[in-house]
Amino acid sequence: MAVVDITDTDFGAKTDEGVALIDFWATWCGPCKMQSPIIEQVAESRSDVDFYKMDVDENPATAQSIGILAIPTLLVKKNGEVVDRITGYTPADELNKILDQYTD
Repeated sequence: MAVVDITDTDFGAKTDEGVALIDFWATWCGPCKMQSPIIEQVAESRSDVDFYKMDVDENPATAQSIGILAIPTLLVKKNGEVVDRITGYTPADELNKILDQYTD
């Protein structure tokens, strides 16, 4: 499954059903550039999670409203509710373990 770019406008509509992982990032962020290929790798191996990325510089309203204070921050939502928040670089095996908690 591909990682899809989302915006302030479609954040809720895209992430309110099922399990979703949202990567909050910015183009200038070094750790974000390291995290991105990991998320793409995990996304390709899972069909039970929807994967999204949101540029916090281009979409500040959502990041501000849910309290994103550092990037990269990964949110896991299940049926519209934030169930996990991971800040900083996260290896693929750890990310898979976290997602496994929220999928059937």
